[in-house]
Amino acid sequence: MRSRIIMSMLAGVTLVAGTLLGVGTARSADVPAEFGTDWHDPVTAAPPVTGPAHSTSCEVTVAEARFKDFTPYRGTYTPPGDCGTRWSKVVLRLDGKVKGRQFDRLGYLHIGGVEVLRTSTPQPSPDGIEWSVEKDVTRYAPTLRTTRPVEMLIGNVVDDTYTGVLDVKVTLTFYAGRPDARTAATIPDRVLTLQDGSTLTTPRNSERVVAEVYATGSGGGCEEYWYLTVPAQAPYSCKADEGPYREVQITVDGQLAGIAAPFPNVWTGGWSNPFLWYVVPGPRAFDVQPLRYDLTPFAGLLNDGRPHRIEVSVVGVPEGQSGWSTPVNVLVWQDARSERVTGALTKAQAGGLAAESTYTPGAEHRLDTEGRHRLTVAGYVDTSHGRVTTTVRRSLANTSTHTWSEEENPDALDARWSDDETATVEGRGPARTTRVQRSYTMDGTTTLGAGDRLRTVLTLGDRATVTETRGGRRTAWSRLDDTYTGDATYTANVPRDQRHAVGTTRERYRVHGSDGCYDRSLVSVQGVLTEDRMGC
Repeated sequence: MRSRIIMSMLAGVTLVAGTLLGVGTARSADVPAEFGTDWHDPVTAAPPVTGPAHSTSCEVTVAEARFKDFTPYRGTYTPPGDCGTRWSKVVLRLDGKVKGRQFDRLGYLHIGGVEVLRTSTPQPSPDGIEWSVEKDVTRYAPTLRTTRPVEMLIGNVVDDTYTGVLDVKVTLTFYAGRPDARTAATIPDRVLTLQDGSTLTTPRNSERVVAEVYATGSGGGCEEYWYLTVPAQAPYSCKADEGPYREVQITVDGQLAGIAAPFPNVWTGGWSNPFLWYVVPGPRAFDVQPLRYDLTPFAGLLNDGRPHRIEVSVVGVPEGQSGWSTPVNVLVWQDARSERVTGALTKAQAGGLAAESTYTPGAEHRLDTEGRHRLTVAGYVDTSHGRVTTTVRRSLANTSTHTWSEEENPDALDARWSDDETATVEGRGPARTTRVQRSYTMDGTTTLGAGDRLRTVLTLGDRATVTETRGGRRTAWSRLDDTYTGDATYTANVPRDQRHAVGTTRERYRVHGSDGCYDRSLVSVQGVLTEDRMGC
């Protein structure tokens, strides 16, 4: 039963519409007995994206459109005239409004062909909602220094039933000045896209190469719910021959170069229950964060001046079946003192990909899945400041238990994904190592009870630990824990005004480390924000 419908890694999404820091939260007496025709604007507990204090800022409108079909908005981006071409920070902001009835929709924004935002939308109330999304896009500064074409699309359907037109405006705010040393290290010299969708030609003096892949399972099909798919012999509505294990791979000229666990995105119609998401969306729902692959071990190979084939694939998707979007950006850092940087790939070793699903029939059907994969790649480049060797080790693991009964009622999943990556750079001075340990969790049940009362209880977790060392000594660290919990019930198969829906949703976003601490909690009941509390 499903609807059809640290540091740089933590610079993600913030919804800034609605209540902030406890202002305007409701008392218990103000909470209605059930959802009405309007509710609080969407809000998330993630930290705001702030600009430097006492810095001159300039704002540029990038796109302004009303999306009511699948026609892209096309325009032209022009850099700000009063803030120079070097910025300490660049912040993207999307402001949207919609009313009536509408599903969740997926969208993207490209500037100069570079994907700077992948997003989904909230579902509106009949009376209308507004929402805002902010994102730190400083790393795309090289693309933003010159005039570029803009393309944006949030594919939508508007008819007599689905009346919600998505009214959207996107701006960029530029903060003049030089970035601090940590931010400067995250800004590449070039941001490239793949030519003809599959080939890449890097500058011949590239010394660091990182690929970003904005990977999403498409809306409306089974790959939107890839974590619930089952092998052919199991009686369930979403099939995949190998079961639910998914892994996003990137190759260079056919050689496996990177692996990553996709994030289990849940959009605002997910798990058959939009009442879970009206006020507090699931983690990353409105700012899909890209998977990142350090391709620096391949820099020596890529620097020969010729085009190289870069391909992205998703392990586990049935052959011939669509359902994933995987646009690629390539961030390149160049050696300013060399016209040509040479080097070689010295190691590319993959552990056996193991993914097994075991189906157990019975009154309660059960599918147990275990998957894992390892990859180590290493290479060196001879730069103007000496030979630099980069070794990247990555290991993935997934375990899940999916249970369901007749007619998929109830339908339950308990799943965990881990993605552990270590990159070590050796050259002049002590070795530098960055380790990122990511884990994602999903634990939920949907049940259709007496009177067609559909109830969904769900917990989602997005966690990461980042540790940086130099010469074996820790120099920086951070820990993120973003946890969402929801419990919502409504009457299915009746008109909207007869659903008698109730629901409580919570999010707590905590991050702490060498840069300090942030802790915020939200609670929403029947669409009313009842708690907005700051910790630390």
